[in-house]
Amino acid sequence: MILGVGTDLIEIKRMEKACSQGRFVSRVFTETESRQAKGSASKLAGSFAVKEAVAKVLGTGFRSFMPGDIEVLRDSLGKPYVNLYGGAQKRFEEMGLTQIQVSISNTADFAMAFAVGEGEPPARKENGE
Repeated sequence: MILGVGTDLIEIKRMEKACSQGRFVSRVFTETESRQAKGSASKLAGSFAVKEAVAKVLGTGFRSFMPGDIEVLRDSLGKPYVNLYGGAQKRFEEMGLTQIQVSISNTADFAMAFAVGEGEPPARKENGE
């Protein structure tokens, strides 16, 4: 069952500007994400868009966790996937999610991501129970 969806769109030039401040990259991206992107603003923009989309799947935005709690990597064929840590992992479990599927699309100017959270919602307690 689909429990959450999220999407995000970001300008790649905006990511280039943010990445020129080295502190931004180390605060938002894991070491593995940075290494896999090899300095590509386009890849980092796609990863950031995924982080935003996943935060929307989790229904909270970045309130109870930080962008670094969502790690966006690509497999050997380039398919993106996420690893969750800290507050993002906790929210994932609270929602009854079992997996999050993500997709990234890029143009010369924009990176867009879409995320779908699947699972079974926890049973709701009736009043007074």
